[in-house]
Amino acid sequence: MPRHHQKKSSASGGGSQRQLRVGEQVRHAMAEILAQGNVHDADLEGHIVTVPEVRMSPDLKLATIYVMPLGGRDTEIVIAALERNKKLLRGEVARRVNLKFAPDVRFRVDERFDEAERIEKLLRTPAVQKDLEQDPDSDREEEQ
Repeated sequence: MPRHHQKKSSASGGGSQRQLRVGEQVRHAMAEILAQGNVHDADLEGHIVTVPEVRMSPDLKLATIYVMPLGGRDTEIVIAALERNKKLLRGEVARRVNLKFAPDVRFRVDERFDEAERIEKLLRTPAVQKDLEQDPDSDREEEQ
């Protein structure tokens, strides 16, 4: 009797194991390329760029690379410089990551830091602080 394997949905877990593994390899390669200064662009010089995440398409032919300049300044300038040097960066990634096809790359600003800061500010608001200061035992007594 043949065994049937169900294909897991990649939407729930952020991608298949292979997508995650290859994305991490591309992330390491891109971070190394940017740290070594292999891209000679006036707009990138003087910027330290972190690569917190790379998301691969299911066919591994597209890599969406999320970047953030140190301090969060000049994001548009850095993204534009990376886009201008896309061909060079794609070639460097292809040399460092062993894949059948070199993935096309696109760059996006990583906005997780902004979102985390927004949530932190929200948690410090007086209304939230008031809710946090309430005695949890008093809530239980009211329910009874």
